[in-house]
Amino acid sequence: MDDEKTPTFRKFPNPNFDVHSEGDYWEKIKPLKDKTALLIIDVQKHDQDLAVELRDAGNSYLYDRLKETVIPNARRLLDFFRDQQMVVTFATLGNQRADGRDRSPTQARPGWNYTLLKIGSRDQEVVDELKPRDGEVVVCKTTDSTVMGTQYGHILRWMGIEHVVVGGLFTDQCVSSTVRDLSDWGYTVFLVEDATSAINADLQIWETRMLNQIYCKVVSTEEVVRDLATQ
Repeated sequence: MDDEKTPTFRKFPNPNFDVHSEGDYWEKIKPLKDKTALLIIDVQKHDQDLAVELRDAGNSYLYDRLKETVIPNARRLLDFFRDQQMVVTFATLGNQRADGRDRSPTQARPGWNYTLLKIGSRDQEVVDELKPRDGEVVVCKTTDSTVMGTQYGHILRWMGIEHVVVGGLFTDQCVSSTVRDLSDWGYTVFLVEDATSAINADLQIWETRMLNQIYCKVVSTEEVVRDLATQ
């Protein structure tokens, strides 16, 4: 299913639906322009630096994915939402204390998920290509989930938002936790596969498949722009 006419969500089938089919439910779901917000998660300078570090160590997947796919597509989504005067939101990782004692245990444990990003530091900033503008919602978290770690779910509700278009990092961690929580809160989530990344291709594919058709509809940047532009 690699042809251009196949919807993106059909290219990442949830393996559970080999047993129970959802019929045409997800086929019909589209974002509604006046009820939709864009959320860009954790595309920060720390991650650009990490991508360079991994590339120099022989693993260029994240570097290439950020440079060639995630950042260009996230920028396209930002430009479209801004041009259409739609709601734009960001989530970032960041701790208030320099020693990081205010982080959740998940972010403080040694290993891959260890994150110490002082709010206001260079590493904690959103990458230059995607910088928030004045008036756009930016929430800061010390958890994987944007919803669990901030007032984000309430903010969307207060603004009358029902649908959330999600891109960012990392698909199997902060993106996944946020998508699942948004779904549990009752929001319809559109996960933009070509505006997200995991640390490698296998994680990207499998986490996308596990989220798809249960917690979200997996879409492409082109599909989001096309569906919203016609409203």
